[in-house]
Amino acid sequence: MSRESILKAVKKNKPESLPLPEIDLGIFEENINLVETFIGNLNFVGGRAIQLNNITEMDAEIKKLYPNASKIVSCVKESALGTISIDKETDPHSLEDIDLAIIKGELAVAENGAIWVTDQDFTIRALPFITNDLVLVVSTNDMYLHMHHVYEAIAKRDRTFGVFISGPSKTADIEQCLVVGAHGAMSLTVFIV
Repeated sequence: MSRESILKAVKKNKPESLPLPEIDLGIFEENINLVETFIGNLNFVGGRAIQLNNITEMDAEIKKLYPNASKIVSCVKESALGTISIDKETDPHSLEDIDLAIIKGELAVAENGAIWVTDQDFTIRALPFITNDLVLVVSTNDMYLHMHHVYEAIAKRDRTFGVFISGPSKTADIEQCLVVGAHGAMSLTVFIV
């Protein structure tokens, strides 16, 4: 069969479109503690969350958690720990031995412990995945209960690269053996300010 006849057959046998279901967002609890829920769900997926009273406490906490990190990329202006600078011209391959990356998170989702990050906050798209350990910084003011509200919020953004990150990278698809750091960072720490 030719390509054209295949496409014509597919079009002819296409099922009727169904409307998307209406979701009653009123079923979600309104009096839920977003920070506690976020921390619980992030811990569940293998991440760690630390609440800070002030962003100035961050560097001291990072030094305690990652005392051996020497190759650090900081994309957060409040952190003075960066030892390696990056820009749009940086070759991602040159970042293969990064110990730690510190990146600002745009939004946090309490229901699943995910953080929305965009390349506007870290320039090199490979950075959160190529680093050995990852630190994300998010404000309590940017925390949402569920994905429905987050999607409304990110729909208003410029259409650039963005990704949800929740917990360290892991997989258990090979012989049901859990491998942490399979596709990205070995650990994730989220500082909630």
